[in-house]
Amino acid sequence: MAKQKILIVTHSVDNTSTQTVINNIRESGGEAIRLDVDRYPMAMGLTTAFVDNRWRILLDTGSEIHDLDDVTGVWYRRSHNLGKGLQEAIGPEYLPATIEEVKRTLIGMLEGLHCFQLGRYSVYRRLDSKEEQLKMAVRHGLLIPDTCISNDPEQVRSFIQRQGGRVVSKMQSSFAIYKGAEEQVVFTNMVTDDHLQELDALQYCPMVFQQEIAKQLELRVTIVGQEVFAFSIDSQQVTNAQVDWRKEGVNMINDWKPYTLPADIHNRLLSFMADYGLNYGAIDLILTPDDQYYFLEINAAGEYFWLDRLCDHAISRQIAAVLMGTVPRN
Repeated sequence: MAKQKILIVTHSVDNTSTQTVINNIRESGGEAIRLDVDRYPMAMGLTTAFVDNRWRILLDTGSEIHDLDDVTGVWYRRSHNLGKGLQEAIGPEYLPATIEEVKRTLIGMLEGLHCFQLGRYSVYRRLDSKEEQLKMAVRHGLLIPDTCISNDPEQVRSFIQRQGGRVVSKMQSSFAIYKGAEEQVVFTNMVTDDHLQELDALQYCPMVFQQEIAKQLELRVTIVGQEVFAFSIDSQQVTNAQVDWRKEGVNMINDWKPYTLPADIHNRLLSFMADYGLNYGAIDLILTPDDQYYFLEINAAGEYFWLDRLCDHAISRQIAAVLMGTVPRN
């Protein structure tokens, strides 16, 4: 069997989980090539050429030149700070177009690789649709909260009334709002009377509104290939975490516990993943006090490092094995 060559797309200040996967690949006899996108294009060269009826892709990291046309697996993990440093190198009038060309070149190269990919960039972008995620979850027999995605204030008022006022709001994308130097991350929040007075402003920007689901536990389910790693947290013990555990994520990082899913939920989640063709996903579920499981969302590039520590880095080992093709995968 030919040596496996794995390309890992991340950034230079990623956490240690990426290096743990790289170490596992190398210990298994594979070659791991790390492409830190924050070094491209300022400190890194990427060339695709078709000459003499052959494609070649060369990655020049500054210290090594790698052939990428024969990679056997790709893990697109992160693309944070792509084009870092360009703002100092070129004029502001050229910056947006240059960044776009840099992005299209990198993503075009990845999409054009005819090899196994843990998750293609195009599938990640498809998963930006929370609406499709929810519809897919229902198709695979999973429960979801009553949901309204709208910029119509009257439709949202009607939805909130039907839910007896017990509704949470969230955005479809993850972002932060900056007030001066202060970063304010937008979390999931309860809809309050004050919010109801501001609903008319909704017409400028749609939001997601969902039925509040009572929580016995919150679950983070990381699926890699055909392996399911489930962990639970009792977020209701901390007031500021009751609506969104991420508000106290750092303080509660050691409160997660391994969890065994019922066989039917386990199988439905695997079926959901297979329908998307995904080999990695971080899924958020709620377990209600009457033992019902509700699907909230999947993040195809969701973080897992704090859970990896709780299972002796089994998640990282499984990622490496899936990339190497030594275990079953979609």
